[in-house]
Amino acid sequence: MSKEILVNVCMGTGGIAAGGVEVMEAFKAGFADAGMDASVEKHCAVHQVGCRGFCARDVLVDVAIDGNRATYQYIKPDMVPRIIEEHVKGGAPIAEWMVGDDYHSFHDRQVKVVLSDCGRINPEDIDEYISVDGYKAAARVLNEMSPADTVEAVKKSGLRGRGGAGFPTGVKWGFCAANKSDRKYIICNADEGDPGAFMDRSVIEGNPHAVIEGMTIGAYAIGADTGYVYIRAEYPLAVERLKKALADARAHGFLGQDIHGSGFNFDIKIKLGAGAFVCGEETALIASIEGERGMPRAKPPFPANKGLWGKPTVINNVETLANLPYIFRRGPEWFASLGSEKSKGTKVFALTGKIKNTGLIEVPMGIPLKEIIYDIGGGIEGDRLFKAVQTGGPSGGCITAEHIDLPVDYENLVKIGSMMGSGGMVVLDETDCMVNIAKFFLEFTQAESCGKCVPCRIGTKRLLEILTRITEGNGRPGDIELLLSLANDVKDASLCGLGMSAPNPVLSTIRYFRHEYEAHIHDKRCPAAVCRALITFMILDDKCKGCGVCLRACPAGAITGEKKKPHSIDRAKCVKCGACFDVCKFKAVLKE
Repeated sequence: MSKEILVNVCMGTGGIAAGGVEVMEAFKAGFADAGMDASVEKHCAVHQVGCRGFCARDVLVDVAIDGNRATYQYIKPDMVPRIIEEHVKGGAPIAEWMVGDDYHSFHDRQVKVVLSDCGRINPEDIDEYISVDGYKAAARVLNEMSPADTVEAVKKSGLRGRGGAGFPTGVKWGFCAANKSDRKYIICNADEGDPGAFMDRSVIEGNPHAVIEGMTIGAYAIGADTGYVYIRAEYPLAVERLKKALADARAHGFLGQDIHGSGFNFDIKIKLGAGAFVCGEETALIASIEGERGMPRAKPPFPANKGLWGKPTVINNVETLANLPYIFRRGPEWFASLGSEKSKGTKVFALTGKIKNTGLIEVPMGIPLKEIIYDIGGGIEGDRLFKAVQTGGPSGGCITAEHIDLPVDYENLVKIGSMMGSGGMVVLDETDCMVNIAKFFLEFTQAESCGKCVPCRIGTKRLLEILTRITEGNGRPGDIELLLSLANDVKDASLCGLGMSAPNPVLSTIRYFRHEYEAHIHDKRCPAAVCRALITFMILDDKCKGCGVCLRACPAGAITGEKKKPHSIDRAKCVKCGACFDVCKFKAVLKE
C-alpha cells in the first residue's frame, strides 16, 4: 500500500529569502528521479505554506509520512537528496537536521487564532482554505444573521483594533452602521510601516482568504458594497497572493453579486501605498486612496461618519479583520474567554532585536513579558542582560527590566508610558544606548512627518537636533528639561497620531533611563559605549600579547608597539572606528 507523503516548505518572505524556492524545486526533482510523482493525487505532495513563525530557522521543512511529521531547519537544496533517501524512502528521520526543544517551546507556549492556518495551508490554493472551514463564517453571517446581530456579536467578543489604538471594533462598526448613506466603504489598512514589524505582511502572505472573509463580514455589518485593501507596494509577495486570492474568491462566488446566495453584493479593490508611514493614519490613508497627497485632516468628523469620498467608512487593520472568521466560527464567547479582562483575544507580535528566537508569535493578551522574552524568545542573545523592549515602534515606548513581570495588554502598556502599537517588539540588551535608541526612532518619525502641522514638522526636527547633539558629546545642562517640555508640546498640539506619538520614545527613555542622558551630557560618556563621539579605546598592558593584529587593522595609524610587547593607542589620532576592538582575540582592547 502506498504511503501518504507530504512535504511542507516555508514560502513566506523569510523562507523564500533563505532559499525556499530552490528547496521546493529540489524536492520535486528528487521525487521525480526516484519515480515518485509529486502530486496530491499520487499521494506524494510538495506543498508551499506561509510563514511558520520561527523565521530565524528558515528554510523550515515538514516531512509527514502517513501523518507522522518531522520538522527540519536551515534546509538547503543540497540537503534534500539525503532527506528523500533516508527519511522518505528509508523511514529514518535525520536527527541532526531536525528542530530541537527550543523550536517546540517557541510554539507550545503560543495561542494561535490569526496564525492558526498560516504555515499549514497553501495561501495560493482557495480549496485548502475551504478545507479548514474557510468562508463558512461569512456564509452563516450573510444567511442567518442580521447586520445588527453581526455588530452585536463583535461587541460581545471584545475584539479591539489591532492597529495600535485598541478601539472596540464592534463600537466602531456600530457608529458606521447607524449612518444612513447611499454608499459605504470598508478599508483594510495593510500599510505596515513600523521598523521591525512584519505581522500584517505575514498574515496576508500566509492566509489572505481570512482577511477577505473578515472584510466581507464587516461590509455586511455596516452595509458597504465596496472594500479596499491599502497595502504597501514594498510587499510584492503579499500583493501577488492577495490578487490571486481575490480572483479565486470571485470565481467561487465569495465576492461579487449575491454572495453565498444571500443577495448581498460586495467586492474588494487593491490600492498600493507608496511607502509613506503617515498613510497608516486613517485620514491620510483615505486621502491617498482618493488620489490626493497622503496628509491627515482634523477629526471630527471621523471616517465612520464621513470617510472615503465623504461616505461613512470603517477602517480596520489586517489582524483585526483576520480574527473575524474564527470569532464567528467558534463564537464570540470563545474569543472573549481568551486574554485579560479588558483586552480580549490574542495578539500577534514580531519579536526582533537582541533575542535568541526571533520571529512571528501569537500570544494571549495579558501574558507576562517575561514569558515572551525567556520562554518563547529563549532569552537574550549571548546571554547578556535584558535592558528593555521597545513596543509600538517609533510611536511607542520601552518596557524596562523592572517591568519584566508586566502582563502585556493595552491598559498595562499605556500605564508605563508605552503602547501596544501594531505589534512590533524590539528587544534591547545591556549593549544598547537608550539615548541613541530614542534618536533612531526620532530620525524615522521626523523623516516621515508629512509636514502639514507645525508642531510635528518643526518639533520633531528640534527634538532630533537636541538628541543628535547629546549623542555627539555636545549636550548642555538643561537639555533634558528642554526635551521633556518640547516633547509634551509636540504631543499635545500635533494634528494626527504620528505627531502625537512621535515623542514617546524620548519621554519613556528619559523616564526610565535618565541617568544615561545625564552621563552623556554631564560626564561626556556613553555608558553602553555606543555613541562614537563619547567612546574611548585603550589597550590593556596585562592582556596585550603584542601580536600586531590591531596595529594592522587600524586605518588611522593610531596604534604603535613592538612585536610581542604591549601596544598603545594615540587618542589624538584615533578615529574611534572600533576596528581594534573587533579584531583583538585576547580582549585586550577596552571600549568605554
